[in-house]
Amino acid sequence: MKCQLDKITVYYESFGEGRPLITLHGFAPDHRLMKGCLELMFKRRKGWKRVYPDLPGMGKTKGEPWITSSDQMLDVVLEFIDKVVPNQHFVLAGESYGGYLARAVAQKRRNLVDGLLLICPLIIADRKKRVLPEHQVLARDSAFLSSLDRVDLRDFESGHVVLTRRVWNRYRKEVLPGLKSADYAFLGRLEKEGYAFSFDLEACTQIFEKPSLFVVGRQDASVGYYDAWSVMQKYPRMTFAALDRAGHDLQIEQEKLFNALVDEWLDRVEESTQP
Repeated sequence: MKCQLDKITVYYESFGEGRPLITLHGFAPDHRLMKGCLELMFKRRKGWKRVYPDLPGMGKTKGEPWITSSDQMLDVVLEFIDKVVPNQHFVLAGESYGGYLARAVAQKRRNLVDGLLLICPLIIADRKKRVLPEHQVLARDSAFLSSLDRVDLRDFESGHVVLTRRVWNRYRKEVLPGLKSADYAFLGRLEKEGYAFSFDLEACTQIFEKPSLFVVGRQDASVGYYDAWSVMQKYPRMTFAALDRAGHDLQIEQEKLFNALVDEWLDRVEESTQP
Protein backbone atom coordinates (compact mmCIF):
# COMPACT_ATOMS: atom_id res chain seq x y z
CA MET A 1 0.00 0.00 0.00
CA LYS A 2 0.99 3.61 -0.44
CA CYS A 3 0.48 6.46 2.01
CA GLN A 4 0.54 9.89 0.38
CA LEU A 5 2.00 12.48 2.73
CA ASP A 6 2.61 16.18 2.09
CA LYS A 7 5.89 15.79 0.20
CA ILE A 8 6.55 12.05 -0.01
CA THR A 9 4.77 8.76 -0.68
CA VAL A 10 5.54 6.03 1.85
CA TYR A 11 5.14 2.37 0.95
CA TYR A 12 3.89 0.09 3.72
CA GLU A 13 2.26 -3.25 4.40
CA SER A 14 -0.43 -3.84 7.00
CA PHE A 15 -1.90 -6.99 8.51
CA GLY A 16 -4.69 -7.68 10.98
CA GLU A 17 -7.09 -5.43 12.84
CA GLY A 18 -7.10 -3.93 16.31
CA ARG A 19 -4.42 -2.28 18.42
CA PRO A 20 -1.89 -0.64 16.03
CA LEU A 21 1.76 -1.71 16.12
CA ILE A 22 4.00 0.61 14.09
CA THR A 23 7.41 -0.81 13.18
CA LEU A 24 10.57 0.96 12.02
CA HIS A 25 13.40 -0.98 10.40
CA GLY A 26 17.09 -0.14 10.42
CA PHE A 27 19.39 1.80 8.10
CA ALA A 28 19.44 0.15 4.61
CA PRO A 29 17.12 -2.88 5.08
CA ASP A 30 13.37 -2.46 4.49
CA HIS A 31 10.05 -3.48 6.04
CA ARG A 32 10.76 -7.18 5.44
CA LEU A 33 13.19 -7.19 8.37
CA MET A 34 10.50 -6.20 10.87
CA LYS A 35 7.81 -8.32 9.25
CA GLY A 36 10.11 -11.33 9.38
CA CYS A 37 10.84 -11.06 13.08
CA LEU A 38 7.38 -10.03 14.33
CA GLU A 39 4.64 -11.65 12.22
CA LEU A 40 5.19 -15.03 13.85
CA MET A 41 4.01 -13.49 17.13
CA PHE A 42 0.53 -12.94 15.70
CA LYS A 43 -0.30 -16.37 14.34
CA ARG A 44 -2.06 -17.12 17.63
CA ARG A 45 -2.46 -13.59 18.99
CA LYS A 46 -5.47 -11.64 17.72
CA GLY A 47 -6.54 -8.02 18.05
CA TRP A 48 -3.43 -6.35 16.60
CA LYS A 49 -2.95 -4.31 13.43
CA ARG A 50 0.69 -4.51 12.32
CA VAL A 51 2.02 -1.70 10.12
CA TYR A 52 5.36 -2.13 8.32
CA PRO A 53 6.54 0.98 6.41
CA ASP A 54 9.64 1.38 4.26
CA LEU A 55 11.65 4.39 5.44
CA PRO A 56 12.76 6.90 2.77
CA GLY A 57 15.56 5.61 0.55
CA MET A 58 14.82 2.03 1.50
CA GLY A 59 12.52 -0.58 0.04
CA LYS A 60 9.82 1.00 -2.10
CA THR A 61 9.87 4.48 -0.52
CA LYS A 62 11.86 6.94 -2.58
CA GLY A 63 14.69 8.85 -0.93
CA GLU A 64 13.56 12.41 -1.68
CA PRO A 65 16.40 14.92 -2.10
CA TRP A 66 14.94 17.31 0.47
CA ILE A 67 15.50 14.72 3.21
CA THR A 68 19.05 15.35 4.40
CA SER A 69 18.83 14.64 8.14
CA SER A 70 17.37 12.33 10.75
CA ASP A 71 15.26 15.26 11.94
CA GLN A 72 13.49 15.21 8.57
CA MET A 73 13.30 11.42 8.61
CA LEU A 74 11.60 11.69 12.00
CA ASP A 75 9.15 14.24 10.57
CA VAL A 76 8.22 11.76 7.83
CA VAL A 77 7.66 9.00 10.40
CA LEU A 78 5.49 11.23 12.58
CA GLU A 79 3.42 12.39 9.60
CA PHE A 80 3.02 8.78 8.46
CA ILE A 81 1.82 7.67 11.90
CA ASP A 82 -0.60 10.59 12.14
CA LYS A 83 -2.00 9.60 8.73
CA VAL A 84 -2.39 5.83 9.19
CA VAL A 85 -3.52 5.85 12.85
CA PRO A 86 -4.88 9.38 13.35
CA ASN A 87 -5.35 10.32 17.00
CA GLN A 88 -5.11 6.67 18.02
CA HIS A 89 -3.05 5.03 20.71
CA PHE A 90 -0.41 2.75 19.23
CA VAL A 91 2.55 0.55 20.12
CA LEU A 92 5.99 1.10 18.64
CA ALA A 93 8.85 -1.19 17.61
CA GLY A 94 12.18 -0.12 16.15
CA GLU A 95 15.35 -1.91 15.09
CA SER A 96 18.81 -0.29 14.99
CA TYR A 97 18.34 3.13 13.31
CA GLY A 98 14.61 2.51 13.55
CA GLY A 99 15.10 2.24 17.31
CA TYR A 100 16.79 5.65 17.29
CA LEU A 101 13.74 7.08 15.53
CA ALA A 102 11.33 5.14 17.74
CA ARG A 103 12.71 6.61 20.95
CA ALA A 104 12.16 10.10 19.51
CA VAL A 105 8.63 9.20 18.39
CA ALA A 106 7.89 7.91 21.89
CA GLN A 107 8.72 11.40 23.18
CA LYS A 108 6.96 13.37 20.47
CA ARG A 109 3.77 11.28 20.80
CA ARG A 110 4.25 10.16 24.40
CA ASN A 111 0.54 10.44 25.27
CA LEU A 112 -0.37 8.01 22.48
CA VAL A 113 2.41 5.38 22.69
CA ASP A 114 1.33 2.38 24.80
CA GLY A 115 4.51 0.32 24.55
CA LEU A 116 8.01 0.31 23.12
CA LEU A 117 10.17 -2.47 21.67
CA LEU A 118 13.79 -1.72 20.74
CA ILE A 119 15.88 -4.32 18.90
CA CYS A 120 19.62 -3.60 18.75
CA PRO A 121 18.79 0.11 19.01
CA LEU A 122 21.15 2.80 17.84
CA ILE A 123 21.88 4.93 20.91
CA ILE A 124 24.91 6.95 19.81
CA ALA A 125 24.89 8.16 16.21
CA ASP A 126 28.65 8.78 16.03
CA ARG A 127 30.22 5.37 15.56
CA LYS A 128 33.53 6.57 17.00
CA LYS A 129 31.83 7.28 20.33
CA ARG A 130 30.09 3.91 20.68
CA VAL A 131 31.32 1.18 23.01
CA LEU A 132 31.66 -1.77 20.63
CA PRO A 133 32.87 -5.33 21.11
CA GLU A 134 35.18 -6.91 18.58
CA HIS A 135 33.40 -8.91 15.91
CA GLN A 136 33.61 -12.63 16.55
CA VAL A 137 32.03 -15.83 15.24
CA LEU A 138 30.74 -18.25 17.88
CA ALA A 139 29.07 -20.91 15.71
CA ARG A 140 30.03 -22.04 12.23
CA ASP A 141 28.66 -24.67 9.84
CA SER A 142 31.70 -25.11 7.66
CA ALA A 143 30.05 -27.60 5.30
CA PHE A 144 27.21 -25.20 4.57
CA LEU A 145 29.49 -22.16 4.26
CA SER A 146 31.50 -23.94 1.59
CA SER A 147 28.37 -23.92 -0.60
CA LEU A 148 28.11 -20.10 -0.64
CA ASP A 149 29.77 -18.04 -3.33
CA ARG A 150 32.64 -15.81 -2.32
CA VAL A 151 30.67 -12.54 -2.18
CA ASP A 152 27.81 -14.00 -0.12
CA LEU A 153 30.24 -15.69 2.23
CA ARG A 154 32.22 -12.49 2.83
CA ASP A 155 29.03 -10.52 3.52
CA PHE A 156 27.61 -13.20 5.81
CA GLU A 157 30.82 -13.71 7.80
CA SER A 158 31.44 -9.99 8.31
CA GLY A 159 28.14 -9.28 10.02
CA HIS A 160 27.08 -12.38 11.90
CA VAL A 161 28.00 -14.31 15.01
CA VAL A 162 26.20 -17.52 14.05
CA LEU A 163 27.05 -18.83 10.58
CA THR A 164 24.55 -21.58 9.88
CA ARG A 165 22.11 -22.47 7.11
CA ARG A 166 19.10 -21.44 9.22
CA VAL A 167 20.51 -18.00 9.94
CA TRP A 168 21.56 -17.54 6.31
CA ASN A 169 18.13 -18.52 4.98
CA ARG A 170 16.34 -15.98 7.13
CA TYR A 171 18.95 -13.30 6.47
CA ARG A 172 18.64 -13.93 2.71
CA LYS A 173 14.84 -13.64 2.90
CA GLU A 174 14.31 -10.86 5.44
CA VAL A 175 17.37 -8.60 5.37
CA LEU A 176 19.42 -9.02 2.22
CA PRO A 177 16.71 -7.96 -0.30
CA GLY A 178 16.40 -4.60 1.44
CA LEU A 179 20.16 -4.13 1.53
CA LYS A 180 20.37 -4.83 -2.19
CA SER A 181 17.59 -2.41 -3.14
CA ALA A 182 18.53 0.55 -0.91
CA ASP A 183 19.40 3.94 -2.38
CA TYR A 184 22.95 4.21 -1.06
CA ALA A 185 23.57 7.61 -2.66
CA PHE A 186 20.65 9.02 -0.67
CA LEU A 187 21.60 7.17 2.52
CA GLY A 188 25.23 8.21 2.19
CA ARG A 189 24.27 11.90 1.99
CA LEU A 190 22.00 11.59 5.02
CA GLU A 191 24.67 9.76 6.98
CA LYS A 192 27.22 12.44 6.13
CA GLU A 193 25.04 15.53 6.53
CA GLY A 194 22.62 14.75 9.36
CA TYR A 195 22.67 11.20 10.73
CA ALA A 196 22.45 12.40 14.33
CA PHE A 197 19.45 14.38 15.50
CA SER A 198 20.09 18.11 15.79
CA PHE A 199 18.65 17.92 19.32
CA ASP A 200 20.01 15.97 22.30
CA LEU A 201 17.66 13.00 22.51
CA GLU A 202 18.93 11.94 25.93
CA ALA A 203 18.36 15.41 27.38
CA CYS A 204 14.89 15.57 25.82
CA THR A 205 13.80 12.10 26.94
CA GLN A 206 11.28 12.16 29.77
CA ILE A 207 10.36 9.14 31.84
CA PHE A 208 8.48 6.63 29.68
CA GLU A 209 6.30 4.52 31.96
CA LYS A 210 4.76 2.11 29.45
CA PRO A 211 5.83 -1.55 29.03
CA SER A 212 9.17 -1.61 27.21
CA LEU A 213 11.64 -4.18 25.97
CA PHE A 214 15.27 -3.58 24.98
CA VAL A 215 16.93 -6.56 23.32
CA VAL A 216 20.62 -6.23 22.47
CA GLY A 217 23.34 -8.59 21.28
CA ARG A 218 26.45 -9.06 23.43
CA GLN A 219 28.50 -9.58 20.25
CA ASP A 220 26.85 -6.74 18.28
CA ALA A 221 29.83 -4.97 16.69
CA SER A 222 27.58 -2.48 14.89
CA VAL A 223 25.82 -0.57 17.70
CA GLY A 224 27.00 -2.60 20.68
CA TYR A 225 25.02 -3.31 23.85
CA TYR A 226 26.68 -1.22 26.57
CA ASP A 227 25.35 2.16 25.44
CA ALA A 228 21.73 0.94 25.56
CA TRP A 229 22.10 0.18 29.29
CA SER A 230 22.94 3.83 29.90
CA VAL A 231 19.39 4.99 29.09
CA MET A 232 17.65 2.45 31.31
CA GLN A 233 16.67 4.91 34.03
CA LYS A 234 14.29 6.67 31.63
CA TYR A 235 12.27 3.46 31.14
CA PRO A 236 11.10 2.16 34.55
CA ARG A 237 8.97 -0.60 32.96
CA MET A 238 11.75 -1.85 30.74
CA THR A 239 12.96 -5.42 30.44
CA PHE A 240 16.59 -5.28 29.33
CA ALA A 241 18.03 -8.44 27.76
CA ALA A 242 21.60 -8.71 26.47
CA LEU A 243 21.77 -11.97 24.53
CA ASP A 244 24.92 -14.02 24.20
CA ARG A 245 25.62 -15.66 20.82
CA ALA A 246 23.94 -12.73 19.10
CA GLY A 247 25.05 -9.84 16.91
CA HIS A 248 23.13 -7.15 15.04
CA ASP A 249 20.66 -9.70 13.63
CA LEU A 250 19.88 -11.15 17.05
CA GLN A 251 16.23 -11.77 16.13
CA ILE A 252 17.54 -14.44 13.75
CA GLU A 253 20.58 -15.71 15.64
CA GLN A 254 18.71 -16.05 18.96
CA GLU A 255 15.27 -16.67 17.53
CA LYS A 256 13.77 -18.66 20.43
CA LEU A 257 14.85 -16.22 23.13
CA PHE A 258 13.82 -13.22 21.06
CA ASN A 259 10.37 -14.65 20.34
CA ALA A 260 9.80 -15.49 24.01
CA LEU A 261 10.80 -12.01 25.15
CA VAL A 262 8.62 -10.26 22.57
CA ASP A 263 5.67 -12.53 23.37
CA GLU A 264 5.95 -11.63 27.06
CA TRP A 265 6.26 -7.92 26.21
CA LEU A 266 3.05 -8.12 24.15
CA ASP A 267 1.35 -9.73 27.16
CA ARG A 268 2.44 -6.78 29.31
CA VAL A 269 1.19 -4.26 26.76
CA GLU A 270 -2.19 -5.98 26.56
CA GLU A 271 -2.44 -6.17 30.35
CA SER A 272 -1.60 -2.49 30.80
CA THR A 273 -4.16 -1.30 28.23
CA GLN A 274 -7.14 -3.32 29.41
CA PRO A 275 -10.18 -1.14 30.12
